Amino acid sequence: MASITPWIRDRIDRFGVALSALCLLHCVLGIVLVAGLGLGGTFLLDPDIHRYGLLAATMVAGVAIGLGAVRHRRPWPFVIAMTGLSFMGGALAVGHGFEEAVLTMIGVTLVAMGHILNLRCA
Repeated sequence: MASITPWIRDRIDRFGVALSALCLLHCVLGIVLVAGLGLGGTFLLDPDIHRYGLLAATMVAGVAIGLGAVRHRRPWPFVIAMTGLSFMGGALAVGHGFEEAVLTMIGVTLVAMGHILNLRCA
């Protein structure tokens, strides 16, 4: 059982990095397609996408970063990931626009960095 836990955490961390990359791609595509071409505003700017994304990021980071923190006892992956989740939560509070995109991109980058550090600490 002890050998399975790091394997699961590694997989969840890798999924967290992929989820962060998809979120970053969503932000960039949203800006380019909606602002540049006027396409996809109804779908790409739907507030529910951001709420569900934050929920998924919180769950994935909570499990992976939490298991990692218990295992390796290093605070930085946790601190960086939680700071990123705070930025993502702040993005929901400012409403749609440039500020939301910037806060979200900073947040997902920090969450991905937390996952990567968590992988390296193991």
